[in-house]
Amino acid sequence: MVRDGWIMVVPLAGMSIICVVINFFSPGVIWVFLATVIALLAMFVGFFFRDPTRWPPQGEGLVISGGDGRVVAIEDIQNESFIGGPAVQISVFLSIFNVHVNRIPITGVVRLRKGIEGQFRLAFKNEASSENSQMVLGIEGEQGKVLIKQIVGYVARRIVCNVQEGEEVEIGERFGLIRFGSRIDVVVPTGTDIRVKPGDRVRAGETILGVLK
Repeated sequence: MVRDGWIMVVPLAGMSIICVVINFFSPGVIWVFLATVIALLAMFVGFFFRDPTRWPPQGEGLVISGGDGRVVAIEDIQNESFIGGPAVQISVFLSIFNVHVNRIPITGVVRLRKGIEGQFRLAFKNEASSENSQMVLGIEGEQGKVLIKQIVGYVARRIVCNVQEGEEVEIGERFGLIRFGSRIDVVVPTGTDIRVKPGDRVRAGETILGVLK
């Protein structure tokens, strides 16, 4: 479980234990009810912030998914400034039941890190990519440039991004998360061999989205 999870789980578990202790000295249905509800909430938070080990695939030019979830759109972009020309955007929606640890899509250097303020529209809607608040990372690798966007949703409103501009990053490396349900967009140059389609389920750090040419 990631650190953000422990920060929430430990206090919740403590509150549940306090309710059990109070019920021991002064029995009451209310204390049993509260202890149960708080314990269940702690379990859900622990489930949400789980951080399983992932093994990124090996190969030249691979671009992997930055988040777990379902591919909701693959769209052409006429001109993307960081990419330097036409590009393809692959959008993945993360529900509250997916792993929310985000991972780096390619090995390279972070050339761009930019936070953008915006709306909090439903993350599976296409307009979320352009209108919602987000953190944008531009990574330059040996075979090209790739953008990855952490996009908030209607419920998810806190982005954690643990890399800075100028840092060297490795494919599959953990770099952040979004609470609680969100969207990850990966933008690659036009001509990239796209290996997924809308509706596909993907896993952060493992599923190949495309191969840079």
